[in-house]
Amino acid sequence: MGVKMKRNYKICVVGLGYVGLPLAMNFARHFKVIGFDINEERIKELENWYDRNNEFKKEDFEKVKNNINFTIDERKIRECDVIIITVPTPITNDKKPDLRFLESASRIVGRNIKRGAIVVYESTTYPGCTEEFCLPILEKESGMKLGEFHIGYSPERINPGG
Repeated sequence: MGVKMKRNYKICVVGLGYVGLPLAMNFARHFKVIGFDINEERIKELENWYDRNNEFKKEDFEKVKNNINFTIDERKIRECDVIIITVPTPITNDKKPDLRFLESASRIVGRNIKRGAIVVYESTTYPGCTEEFCLPILEKESGMKLGEFHIGYSPERINPGG
């Protein structure tokens, strides 16, 4: 069952690192976007059109300035129809995925998801993680069940900004 993207959808990108920021900037060319991150310093830099990863220049921010809003206010997620989670999944010393960031992002999104929203995970992890680990957190935090919101997984395969 597919969900067709409407031009008036508002998109939230959670995690504005090397995957999230390019994704948010590209979506902002066509949609209203909320760029959410828990790192206040990162948000201040982006609000001032500075990208410490040097992937985007001030001119790039200028092109999308009317369509993108950077924030640490998790309540802004409630405005969005599509939420894309792009947080890191490092490996522990014993070579297992460290799911702390996915857990935290899932809790934040779950607390702020609206009925009918689409949540897409774009964090590299193992098969089944979305359904077995992330979904129960979303359901618990939101008080909703799958079907009242939608969930998907899009593994990182290429540079989203490229």
